[in-house]
Amino acid sequence: MKKLLFALVAMTLFISCKKNEETNETAKGEPVDLVAKNDKEIIDYLAKNNLKAQKSDSGLYYVINEPGTGAQPTATSNVTVAYKGSFTNGNVFDQSGPEGISFGLNQVIKGWTEGIPHLKVGGSGILLVPSHLGYGDNDMGPIPGGSVLVFEVKLISVN
Repeated sequence: MKKLLFALVAMTLFISCKKNEETNETAKGEPVDLVAKNDKEIIDYLAKNNLKAQKSDSGLYYVINEPGTGAQPTATSNVTVAYKGSFTNGNVFDQSGPEGISFGLNQVIKGWTEGIPHLKVGGSGILLVPSHLGYGDNDMGPIPGGSVLVFEVKLISVN
């Protein structure tokens, strides 16, 4: 009986100490559910900016400003995209020139791999990327871990 009780206590401690990729901690060490926190932040951003977005099953929100009329990429396409990346407070952390940059959609954050194929060449929109589809709870250059990322994108070409 003591062995069973010890095993249950050890298993409970192991499970409760295991770090979940979609949680972070507050300054007091309390866990914060980043998925729920990010979702609320995105919903607040949409309301503040009077935007209507669609939400995918993964949690990506996207706004199609112009659907485009050209070729439509897949998740493995090589594309050229002009973009501006910012936080929900409006601070810009990165942007391309108007000529855009080229990359494989299977080589970027999940939010882009999933979001860019909603556009056709010539199309533009906004991707609201929760942290689990971006950089998770890891800092990445000027982007703090757990950040919601807002990308204004224009699909220039499918290469």
